[in-house]
Amino acid sequence: MQPHSVYLHIPFCRHRCGYCDFNTYAGLDDLIPAYVQALCHEIRYLAENCGRKPPIHTIFLGGGTPSILPAGEIEKIINQLYQDFNILEGIEITMEANPGRLTYDYLKSLYELGINRISLGMQSANPGELLLLERQHEFHQIANAVSLVRKAGFKNYNLDLIFGIPYQTLESWQLSLELGLSLGPDHLSLYSLTIEPGTPLENWVTRGLLSEPDQDLSAEMYEWASEFLNERGFEQYEISNWARRDEVNGLLTCQHNLQYWRNFPYFGLGAGAHGYADGKRTANVRSPRVYTQKLLTWDEKDNQNNLSFPKTPATASVVTIDRSEEIKETMMMGLRLTEEGISQKEFQARFGTTLEDVFDTQIDDLIEVGLLEWDRMTNDHLRLTPRGRLLGNQVFLRFI
Repeated sequence: MQPHSVYLHIPFCRHRCGYCDFNTYAGLDDLIPAYVQALCHEIRYLAENCGRKPPIHTIFLGGGTPSILPAGEIEKIINQLYQDFNILEGIEITMEANPGRLTYDYLKSLYELGINRISLGMQSANPGELLLLERQHEFHQIANAVSLVRKAGFKNYNLDLIFGIPYQTLESWQLSLELGLSLGPDHLSLYSLTIEPGTPLENWVTRGLLSEPDQDLSAEMYEWASEFLNERGFEQYEISNWARRDEVNGLLTCQHNLQYWRNFPYFGLGAGAHGYADGKRTANVRSPRVYTQKLLTWDEKDNQNNLSFPKTPATASVVTIDRSEEIKETMMMGLRLTEEGISQKEFQARFGTTLEDVFDTQIDDLIEVGLLEWDRMTNDHLRLTPRGRLLGNQVFLRFI
């Protein structure tokens, strides 16, 4: 069985930020113990339904705010994963954390549980921008969190930053990135702010209370960041991600996210989580209370309701991915990898055909307009050009 990844969704937050459209909820802390119990049930059910212990090489606890969970609850989840899955040697276990509430004792407990990568939501160093985003921390708390992360023993940590914020200037963005880099992160994720439907931010923009992000300025911010980070030894390996190269471990990429971008299988567990396994894409029920109820009452149901792998009692929808759809998804995801792109050899080994046989016209057209290129060293990897990275969505649409 091919190594899989596991994504665990923790849908709890102290406060839901105005730009966020993730499946997160504030004010449900009382549900946490039961939710963790339900999550452990789903882990066990999935493994049993698989018929063997699935091999796992990355785990990611996302949200929401996973660090809202007490260390004891995190321990229950980790122990369940080790009990029911085949956790491979050298596994990467990432956890997202709120920088404003971290303590040394908490981080040390996480490290001792085997979590070896932390992702901190910095977003900005500018107080006004943090206020607009409704982030409940200031830059000095980010700096303190990074210090505690290091002290607790973590050797790999990421900072998330956002650009294209309304009223943000190029100078403000430059200062935020410079200050973030001064904290010595191993990995940086830089995201252009998107006005998501149904969010308070969209409502503010619609009512004229905020200006829409300046797309031209956002592109300038992105290009500046690419040059700035390259000059400081960070390598861009995905449209929104940069990593430092370590002498011992090589490029410190996020192995979990590479699983997504290479369109390899992963299990999505928790309320609203999405997964891709056994040629099927799954989505769980979104409500944490409904999710918890479904998992904790499942054992009371009779055996005729057993679900076929990779479904679990919390599964709300399943879509079977045929070969044609898998090829399209592999192209769209893989082209996000700025250096690796799509390997001709790997594509042919996986699908029994060449890139040109499937996408001859699209590839020629996109190369002609300067959005795609073949790696000149090997002539094997098809990838975005620097200009193509700015217009990635236009490129991806050609492969649908």
